[in-house]
Amino acid sequence: MTLGGTGVAAVPAVEDTPSTGALPPGAQVRGWNVLTDSVPDGLRSIGAAAGYDINHLQISHDVIHDLRHVRDARRLGIAETYTAAARYAGIAEVAFWDHSLYSLSYYPDEFKTGPGGTLDLDDPAFWEWFRADYREMLDVAPDIDALILTFVETGARVENQHSDVLVTAEQKLAYLVDQVADVVVEERGMNLYVRDFGYYPEEIQRILGAIELIDNPRVRVMTKETPHDFFLTHPVNTFTAGLDRDVLVEFDATGEFHGQGIIANTFPEVGMQRWRAFERQANVVGYVARTDRYDTSGIVDTPTEINLYGLKRAVEDPAATADDVYREFVTRRYGSKAAPIVAKAFHNARNIITSSMYTLGTNIANHSELDYDPYCSSYYRHVSGKWLDPPVADVRHTVNRTLHYWTGVVDHLGPVSCKSDSGVAREVPWVLENGWLDQEHDRMDATYLGYVMKEKDHGVRLAEESLGLVDSARSILAPDRYAELRGYFERTVLTAKIHRAVATAYFGYRLYARGVPPDDEEELARTIWTGLDEAHAVAEQIRAYPGPVSEGQWTWRVDADQADLYIDRIANGWDKYGGIAVPRPASTSSYGVGPEGGLR
Repeated sequence: MTLGGTGVAAVPAVEDTPSTGALPPGAQVRGWNVLTDSVPDGLRSIGAAAGYDINHLQISHDVIHDLRHVRDARRLGIAETYTAAARYAGIAEVAFWDHSLYSLSYYPDEFKTGPGGTLDLDDPAFWEWFRADYREMLDVAPDIDALILTFVETGARVENQHSDVLVTAEQKLAYLVDQVADVVVEERGMNLYVRDFGYYPEEIQRILGAIELIDNPRVRVMTKETPHDFFLTHPVNTFTAGLDRDVLVEFDATGEFHGQGIIANTFPEVGMQRWRAFERQANVVGYVARTDRYDTSGIVDTPTEINLYGLKRAVEDPAATADDVYREFVTRRYGSKAAPIVAKAFHNARNIITSSMYTLGTNIANHSELDYDPYCSSYYRHVSGKWLDPPVADVRHTVNRTLHYWTGVVDHLGPVSCKSDSGVAREVPWVLENGWLDQEHDRMDATYLGYVMKEKDHGVRLAEESLGLVDSARSILAPDRYAELRGYFERTVLTAKIHRAVATAYFGYRLYARGVPPDDEEELARTIWTGLDEAHAVAEQIRAYPGPVSEGQWTWRVDADQADLYIDRIANGWDKYGGIAVPRPASTSSYGVGPEGGLR
């Protein structure tokens, strides 16, 4: 039986679902992933799972990121607490994460007889030790039902170990998975999900080739909603569509790269639209959604929980729309009178984020942090154009341009140090073959600076509009709900403003340091100092922000220190850009933008 003829297995009836244990083949998987080791926050997420019909829980990252972490008493204790809570919540399948191989130092020296001290994969004794090690680790954690295995991007990459028999990377990867499956699947009766995570198309194809070579037919696959990582501008991941294996889709409801639930991340339509694409694939058996990004960033019982609710509704009802989700969630949490106003504020979130933490269609916030330079991944690894053909960004946000990701966006936004990074040739060689990047010259110019400024202005306006909507509903909101929403959108306004300020100063400074005609120098300096002054003022507001703010991988208040760093570099001269300081003009007034986006 499938949902609406989509090819996705229907949720088993309650009586058909085991109270505990590995989910059977064909059973719909509705999963959540808890990353945090903050026990109150993790338990709050798990406690809400029953209301979402969750039957699969992953425990990862700060708790059990590698199975070897079961040997850490603190980590294991937290994992056992979460597992017990999951059973109480009626969750059938509990999974730990794992990465294999671990660092080379983890393995006995007697097996490092390959060239350069690598492991000899042809030595049967090594694999006997390897399987015994897995048995020992699983004996420490007998209550779990599944393992989520990353077999790439690991410490001692198995592809780099020695073998005369396994001659390709794909063969080595597949053999490794089968050794783990011998213990996890065959001996213990657990489920094994392998992650297909990769950084660039060639690597993804190698991983898919390895999956095709895995002998054990019961090994499942877990794939992300997008290629490589969770970006709003990425296309839907289609890599696993042709695999003859059950596929679980991993969603990021928290916003690792765009706010981590600390600012407005209320856009359930993103996950819903992507699920609609996956539900048409016959091998997809369900989803798992991340519920936090470490520490206290859990989104359950916050406005960002709407993203989890959107996935729930999309899976249970093929006809459910994002408008349904906004209406239902907001009415339930904020009341019917305030619902239309709050929903409108929520609707702005996607454009706020993609105008502030994203720039001209690409994310340049380092895991949500204010970090434009020298974080080079923003300029090649995370670029959505890597996965699009043709690689173009349709940039709205008052810019209203269709820009080529490489010759337009990256070539202008990217500093030379990042455009010439070795990762560019490794991960996007076709970009260089096509001559799409100038690796020797900074291409930031007045036109692109104008585009950036216009877009950042747009983000601030939308954020202020949403905050104003919340204030207009104060009299019809419960006091605690009003305080929640006001803080949520107040932080969003401050974040949008500090990105506008720093982006204006940083990209303006790059242009200034390269040299502009004397007639334009004072105006550009005024533009830069407008950004620096705003950055200073907003940084002080962030530092003075009252009350506690949840923290994840991104600590929101640290952005104030990041802004100070840019202020110092630009005002006093940044060595990287020739040590050129920008003197403050006699009068610093608001910058202007001409009709084509360039400086006026």
